Amino acid sequence: MKKMLLLGAVLLVGFATANPAEAQVEDMTFFLTSAGPGDGANLGGLAGADAHCQSLAAAVGAGSRTWRAYLSTTGEGGVNARDRIGDGPWQNHAGVVVARDVDVLHFENNLTKETVLNEQGGMTPGRGDTPNQHDILTGSYLDGTAVMSDGDTTCGNWMSNADGEGSAMVGHFDRTGGGPNPNSWNSAHGSRGCSQANLQATGGNGYFYCFATN
Repeated sequence: MKKMLLLGAVLLVGFATANPAEAQVEDMTFFLTSAGPGDGANLGGLAGADAHCQSLAAAVGAGSRTWRAYLSTTGEGGVNARDRIGDGPWQNHAGVVVARDVDVLHFENNLTKETVLNEQGGMTPGRGDTPNQHDILTGSYLDGTAVMSDGDTTCGNWMSNADGEGSAMVGHFDRTGGGPNPNSWNSAHGSRGCSQANLQATGGNGYFYCFATN
């Protein structure tokens, strides 16, 4: 009888510790991708990037939400990253709120190396780690609007993996590094090129931010 009671207690403890974790993942509304599509900055456009966010979220039990990639595009029909991610608030895998709304996200957020977790709850290597993968694709200015310039700042609106024909504006998720805005999470500097090799050469790996719109 005692053994049965002990076994029941163990099962109850296991159940109690499992459910909060599952609920925590369901409450996640922000993450950094743990992997890119693997084709440099060719993400299949915004639709492909959104689908990648949705797939990664679904794999960890957060697929009931609608996920959007934090990416801007330029030209006819161009969009601003800040306009496609919902109203907030957003919290990471650990339940830490990183921003309560769009304005806070861009100017007074809680984004740090420790809070920018991937969809699995893991941290990404940043500056000082090997390899450094802190360059995050955004194509955006500090305020989340699309970078408008004479050159390509979105690698063909996220459809190109070519070198010598474009670049992508990237941010530093760990808020440190080089470029005009080294402490910026979304607008630090342009990438060397659009191929996977060139994204890696400047400290990235084709990662991007994902936000739940609901």
